[in-house]
Amino acid sequence: MATTKWIADPETSEVLFNASHLLLDNVTGYFRKIKLEVATEDDDFTRFYGIVFTADINSLDTADQQRDEFLKSNIFFDEEQFGQLKFVGKKYENQQDEDKLCGSLTIRNVTKPISLQIEFSGKIVEPDGNTKVGFSAQGKISRKDYDLTCHSISELRILAIGDEIRFNAEIQLIKIL
Repeated sequence: MATTKWIADPETSEVLFNASHLLLDNVTGYFRKIKLEVATEDDDFTRFYGIVFTADINSLDTADQQRDEFLKSNIFFDEEQFGQLKFVGKKYENQQDEDKLCGSLTIRNVTKPISLQIEFSGKIVEPDGNTKVGFSAQGKISRKDYDLTCHSISELRILAIGDEIRFNAEIQLIKIL
């Protein structure tokens, strides 16, 4: 069996997150700069040797500059000290009704186990010979588990988001020859 390497296509891949805001509506944000590298056995994603995903905190975008600056600040993500969040895949579970990817997520130097629901979109070979696969990944975390908390009323007014953070990734991987 041969090892196959894949990378995320930055033009067609996106990672977004969603949280309640003021308990009335939702705020959606994106990480504009991501990196994903995957090594599989042949083209079988259920048999992987490595999955490493990173997102640059500085690329966070919620369409509100004041909120983005707060989220990147040392009060919340602390982008200067902890410039990336990182997911490392550990185990793939191929089940009848849903596939799961288990691994660890590190934010602010806090690492916790996490399980992602995975759905494959398909595989194509483009006219230029490039092989691509698509998939979606969904999950959720408690921001408090990663020490993403507010310590004063003024900070809470700026942030005013709920504890549960939901995220969705739409990824296209390109096979590296």
